[in-house]
Amino acid sequence: MTDFSKEIASELKLRPQQVKVASELLDEGNTIPFIARYRKEMTGELDENQLRMIQERLQALRNIAERREEVHRLIDEQEKMTEEIAQAILLAKTMTELEDIYRPYRPKRKTRAGVAREKGLEPLTSWLIEDGNGDVHAVAARYVDAEKGVESAAEALQGALDIYAEQVADDAATRQKIRELTRRKGSIRSVATGKADEERDVYAQYAEHEEPLEKIPPHRVLAMNRGEKEEALRLSILAPAGDILRSLEQAHLPKRPTDASEHLRLALEDSYKRLIAPSIERELRAALTEAAEEQAIKVFAQNLKNLLLQPPIKGKTVLAVDPAYRTGCKVAVIDETGKVLAITVTYPTPPLSKVQEAKRIFKSLIDEHQVEVITIGNGTASRETEQFVVDLLKEVRGEHPDLAYLIVSEAGASVYSASKLAGEEFPELDVAERSAISIGRRLQDPLAELVKIDPKSIGVGQYQHDVSQKRLEEQLGAVVESAVNSVGVDLNTASPSLLSYISGLSANVAKNVVLYREEIGKFKNRKQLGKVPRLGPKTYQQAVGFLRISGGENPLDNTPIHPESYDLAVKLLRSLSFQVEDVTDPRRREALKEKLTQFDLPAMAEQLGAGVPTLRDIAEALQKPGRDPRDELPPPVFRTDVLKMEDLEPGMILKGTVRNVVDFGAFVDIGVKQDGLVHISALADRFVKHPMDVVAIGDVLQVKVLSVDLKKGRIGLTCKGIKSEVEA
Repeated sequence: MTDFSKEIASELKLRPQQVKVASELLDEGNTIPFIARYRKEMTGELDENQLRMIQERLQALRNIAERREEVHRLIDEQEKMTEEIAQAILLAKTMTELEDIYRPYRPKRKTRAGVAREKGLEPLTSWLIEDGNGDVHAVAARYVDAEKGVESAAEALQGALDIYAEQVADDAATRQKIRELTRRKGSIRSVATGKADEERDVYAQYAEHEEPLEKIPPHRVLAMNRGEKEEALRLSILAPAGDILRSLEQAHLPKRPTDASEHLRLALEDSYKRLIAPSIERELRAALTEAAEEQAIKVFAQNLKNLLLQPPIKGKTVLAVDPAYRTGCKVAVIDETGKVLAITVTYPTPPLSKVQEAKRIFKSLIDEHQVEVITIGNGTASRETEQFVVDLLKEVRGEHPDLAYLIVSEAGASVYSASKLAGEEFPELDVAERSAISIGRRLQDPLAELVKIDPKSIGVGQYQHDVSQKRLEEQLGAVVESAVNSVGVDLNTASPSLLSYISGLSANVAKNVVLYREEIGKFKNRKQLGKVPRLGPKTYQQAVGFLRISGGENPLDNTPIHPESYDLAVKLLRSLSFQVEDVTDPRRREALKEKLTQFDLPAMAEQLGAGVPTLRDIAEALQKPGRDPRDELPPPVFRTDVLKMEDLEPGMILKGTVRNVVDFGAFVDIGVKQDGLVHISALADRFVKHPMDVVAIGDVLQVKVLSVDLKKGRIGLTCKGIKSEVEA
């Protein structure tokens, strides 16, 4: 197999040896989380993002190499292979270059040029190009042949020029030059078709719009594509036709004018307009769309990761509400472990508006279960439900002074509730009741709950239905895998959904882990994993470091230290005058922590014959057994009062939580039903290249209200100049 290490290393600014080792580890079936965490010495500490880029680039280059061999074979089978073509194929770096080379040899449907060749007009084409002096029509008349279907000199000449036009259109260098000229100097234009609903025309800004191809941002490409798909817009590429035709003439017309030059020039115009321009437009539109989709997927993936890694609200009993009108608000009380304590339905919202009855039920549940947080889904009737909860909090403030509420996104809750998984988890409950439980649990542990939902349904992207679904699924799956493995999971409480994202574990093996746990009781040590059906040595190696056992036989089993490094961890502890048992001993923990932060890492690594990165990770893990990296993030904003859009005024300074980040800004929940938009230009007092450079989902921001449009339900916010106003 061809070694692409140097090429990939050059592109990604890495060392060839790093890429080579990473490629070998990937080819051996190791997962990216495993390599990133447990093979740092081998890869030179490549992180997950770098490993994924290597994996993707490696696959792309292998695909090109495979196509290169195929193109060589196909041309060779036609007995048209030359040294020049073979060299061009060898040097081609992209699929586009390879397809340009193969284009003249690709079997075509019946074309004007093909018909002309069948009529024997190729020699006339050669004469026009190589000589062209003399009476052109007289020379063409020699090819008149009724039997072959050539009835006149004009017909013969046109056929020869059709052959010439196709030859030019199939020339790889010509196509590349025109493609580049169009990309650099061309623009994309959109016009309204008149078919859109004028009342709600979301494409109004594109009704008469033109923008350079080099400068159009990805989100506008996808918006215009959607408008075209919905037949509201008509799109076209405006190419620099004058520059292109001059380029064609310079490259293909004889250096000295001949009697055939004008005929050839007209054929070049025909070649460009009829053959080249439409295909180049398709290629550039496809390239624009692909780049825009990649950006949209990248933004979605980053948003998803930030959402999954939101800090869990641990140790609190939650009352969760799935708001509704006619069918009532479904209410679930969930204890700190996620166990459902109570479930009911109330009707505080119209049309029934049984407010007092609902208050009695809520108060009873709060008192009986000592509820500490109320969480409300942000869907239908959430505003009315929020107002009801605020009024309720005022009435119970004396007995429950710390009780607060929080609005959570219920995106995907209905998808989960109606899923087979939810049916298996809560067979006795209806869909809406399951939804209330999901809303409560996603506050307690966002990661554990959200992995049960198709990532595309979580609602933190933009244009997710307009991009390649296969590519989106791949990328979002990788994000969930990365998030789950970076946190690690409790082997004795994790659901099959959560376990299935652990490095190396398939969905079936994850189910087997849970079945084994149900049969034998809690896992006491990691070694027991070896007894789980279909969990072989390779799977064990890949997964075990990310699976935790709290209160088990070996304190190291509750850390991200891999069992293959247990001996090294013990040696480190002994060299610092500690034992494994001291890791969980409250009396020894602080002293151990102090020693683990003070020893000479390089010297100790040399003494123990270990790699510095691995020893560093072991020392960090021993300091905080059972550590959850999400606990170090700021908690969400809890509320005790409600705001309406009508209460907002320009100039107000509020605290809000970032709910979504897109290419043109960030949407912030400021406590009203509608999230406000902070445009990219208003995110900071400095230039911001992309919103993700300064904000992420879950960030708590101070924002100032710029504008409120009640009719359209839009709120404009800014982060600029707020610090100085607050200080003043």
